[in-house]
Amino acid sequence: MAIARSRGVELFWRWHPRIYRATGGRLLGRLAGLPVLLLETVGRRTGARRETALTYLPYGDDWVVVASVLGGPRHPAWYLNLRAEPRVSITVGRERIAVTAREAEGDHREAIWDALIARSPDYAQYRDWTERRIPLVVLTRR
Repeated sequence: MAIARSRGVELFWRWHPRIYRATGGRLLGRLAGLPVLLLETVGRRTGARRETALTYLPYGDDWVVVASVLGGPRHPAWYLNLRAEPRVSITVGRERIAVTAREAEGDHREAIWDALIARSPDYAQYRDWTERRIPLVVLTRR
């Protein structure tokens, strides 16, 4: 059972990127024990620029974002946009970085998942709440 998204939660996530960008991540730069980045994608159907604040797991020189949607039944739009166009940009603090996205697979995915659960145990519960396989997306600097 996924966490219900209230109007207040939706409003928070709408304003989060603006506050993060204005403060260079000093405000709202950490959530649920993880740092936050801004992911910039292009809408796969609209072609419109989309910006999403996401927690991430630092993993070596890469950033890993989790398409969990709090254990919801569907993949988030940003993940579907990344599948359509994996060459995107992220903002970490005040730095804008060109990255390429790829989904973690096999033993690499399991190692990342274990590291994620160690840092933020809520993700284990999100996994239990959904029947879909939660994608772990590795963002690598281009």
